[in-house]
Amino acid sequence: MGSVTATVPLPTSTNVILWFRTFGAIAASGFRRYATYRQAAVAGVVTNTVFGFLRCYVLLAAAGAAGSVGGYDRAQLATFVWVGQGLLAVILLWGWTDLADRIRTGEVAADLLRPVHPVTSYLATDLGRAGWAAVTRLLPPVLTGPLFFDVYLPRRPATPALFVVSVLIAVVLCFGCRYLVNATAYWLHDVRGPMILWTLGAGVLAGLYFPLRFLPDPVLVPLWLLTPFPSLLQTPLDVLVERDPAATQLTLVGLQLGWAVALLALCRLVQRRAERRMVVQGG
Repeated sequence: MGSVTATVPLPTSTNVILWFRTFGAIAASGFRRYATYRQAAVAGVVTNTVFGFLRCYVLLAAAGAAGSVGGYDRAQLATFVWVGQGLLAVILLWGWTDLADRIRTGEVAADLLRPVHPVTSYLATDLGRAGWAAVTRLLPPVLTGPLFFDVYLPRRPATPALFVVSVLIAVVLCFGCRYLVNATAYWLHDVRGPMILWTLGAGVLAGLYFPLRFLPDPVLVPLWLLTPFPSLLQTPLDVLVERDPAATQLTLVGLQLGWAVALLALCRLVQRRAERRMVVQGG
């Protein structure tokens, strides 16, 4: 008996325009979907702003009388905190269980019948979500911080554009990580364990709670080179506050891109293996 699979060939030169139009339409639908949760957006902004004050005071206290810590001055620390609070909802380190829920209920079978690969479809939707979050969750903390603290403004002309690119890559990379965590439901059915590990690990290792540059080099270097976590949040923020020379910034963004490509490829591989498992089980 034949099996139904969601694995489709990549776009060719003859249908690339249609592929991009489909991808854009799915992303737009994702934007509209999350735009309906306006009260949740307001509540999230208030929460992020309150925690922004707490985190900012803690890090400024760590800077102490010296005025700097871990290579960041007080203005850079303030920017790191407030932009990080806004990026938290854009990159979305946790709180996404759409795929796991559909696997648990069996609704994922409908995804396999669609002409768009599940990884592509969910990625487009997530980019739409990130677009809505950039408007409603990123701007308020970014505008609030300078009202109460001295913040750092980029001095290199290329930094703003590189920051936008870095954030976009981080969104794609984080989606890949979340997709893999959700995909464990194909084998475990209950993903609460992997979700808890991901939530705890991502917050600490991505640089949400404190800049990873506070860590000693023997810990920081392997963490940065061998795991994707610092590329989720630490890299975009370091790019914005110009923590490193321009050449180093480009290298870090290139490392981000490499992780994003690798994680998306791994997502497609895991999805293909999961489809075979579903066929073996009679799904």
